[in-house]
Amino acid sequence: MYATTSKARPIEEIAGLLGLNRDDLIPFGHDKAKVRMQAVSRILGAQQDPRCGCGKLVLVSAMTPTPAGEGKTTTSIGLTQAMRRIGKAATVCLREPSLGPCLGKKGGATGGGRAQVIPAHDINLHFTGDLHAVTTAHNLIAATIDNHIHFGNDLGFAPGEALWRRVLDMNDRSLREMVFGLGRVNHPIRQGGFDITAASEIMAALCLSLSYAELKERVGRMLVGFTTKGAPIILSQLGIRGAVVALLRDAMLPNLVQTLEGGPAFVHGGPFANIAQGTSSILATRLALATSDYVVTEAGFGFDLGAEKFFDIVCQYGKFAPCAVVLVATVRALKLHGGVPGKAVNQPNPEAVERGRPNLEKHIENIRKFGMRSVVALNRFPSDTDEELAVATRICAEAGEDSSVVTFFTDGGEGGLDLAEKVVTLMNAGACNYRPLYDWRLPVKDKIASVAKAMYGAEAVDYRPEAERALERIDKLGFSGLPVCIAKTQQSLSDNPELLGRPKDFLVTVRDIVVCSGAGFLVPLTGEIVRMPGLPRTPAAESIDIDDEGVISGLT
Repeated sequence: MYATTSKARPIEEIAGLLGLNRDDLIPFGHDKAKVRMQAVSRILGAQQDPRCGCGKLVLVSAMTPTPAGEGKTTTSIGLTQAMRRIGKAATVCLREPSLGPCLGKKGGATGGGRAQVIPAHDINLHFTGDLHAVTTAHNLIAATIDNHIHFGNDLGFAPGEALWRRVLDMNDRSLREMVFGLGRVNHPIRQGGFDITAASEIMAALCLSLSYAELKERVGRMLVGFTTKGAPIILSQLGIRGAVVALLRDAMLPNLVQTLEGGPAFVHGGPFANIAQGTSSILATRLALATSDYVVTEAGFGFDLGAEKFFDIVCQYGKFAPCAVVLVATVRALKLHGGVPGKAVNQPNPEAVERGRPNLEKHIENIRKFGMRSVVALNRFPSDTDEELAVATRICAEAGEDSSVVTFFTDGGEGGLDLAEKVVTLMNAGACNYRPLYDWRLPVKDKIASVAKAMYGAEAVDYRPEAERALERIDKLGFSGLPVCIAKTQQSLSDNPELLGRPKDFLVTVRDIVVCSGAGFLVPLTGEIVRMPGLPRTPAAESIDIDDEGVISGLT
């Protein structure tokens, strides 16, 4: 059951916990607000070095999840609540939910039970309009390109080389491939399609920018097409860079809300983790670090996806690094990777928990490759037995990491006091010494191989002809120095969602590489990953309703 807004403290009180006052806010009702850019600039400008004189950061990630997820967001919120209960000034930074998953298979993304950010329904639906702003800004670019071609094509876009697809904040597989220009218009007919808004390069750039000036620079250098002679066309040549960023003016501002226990929470930005960088904005994270002693943030999906991108891309652009990792594991995920299918993961089976050991061990190994140490949060579900949890605890101990059973969903912050104490102890011990996995200056294939072999456990990487052609173009245009943001399934360590556990002797297949020159990374597309998800047979939307009082039900 999601909390109602009547339980929320006035947002000015939450802001006060961070040293912000009413004039620093743009309120959206009594329980949520944006932080003005003047306040952000004032606070961040007071720090000469963003790595000094600020809070300690903990990254929450997970083992390879079941389709329902293992409770990373609930754990992130619950850990923040627990840290505040033991007297630590802690803030949580989360991504904004996408309407696609909310109305599709996953449901909402504001935590659950007694570990939530509120107002949950507002956040899960339209919130402060950020995703709509990103959608509009992105689609302005697409419309301008088509309009430019319609009125003479002075820039010389080559047929089939207008790269900018449209976006929509919805799961809709029928929009993946479309034909544009049909009907009674004087316009070339061309093939295109839609991605989900969370996959937009605009979203990625927004979340990696610290100022309007930086966002304008990133937007201006976005690659939107090629001429008939093969020359690149960037967005600044269209003359709409200012308009695009103007549409994003308010979306750039961090959103301040609160946990169910009245602690500060920034919920800002929403890039997908199996396509883009998969974490909240650098701006919100830096603001939280400047105003809190401890900051908890989350990277989407398993450690091999969101966390790898956090360390190799976000940390380097943001100039910060975690002091500890919390790895969320569950008995049901261990059983899934131990060979137990479907709903049977909810049946007692300690032997299957043991068989799932290799997947969890691989993620712990991956954490150490970045110079990090972790505490494993064993997120307890009602179907878990004490015997199963004992097996999971032993697996962690034998892998050399501490663990703690948490019950944030049922008990709020009280359900993870032991985890909070262990995480604070780890952070204060200085056991972590961040290092990226690869040097951005390496050849693109070497960077991809570094991630595929070290993080996924692949034997080698295979490139389809289209990917080979993309690599040649990337090198020719001077984009080879960008980091790689590999698009891969979240359901397996490999690029094949059917390979559970810890696969061995497999190839990662790169079928194409997308240049996101504005965001500042390359996106190798592996396996059958798509940038526009589809709805499941029974969408979550079928369970959502509203009564005559305006009270929403079924949005979980």
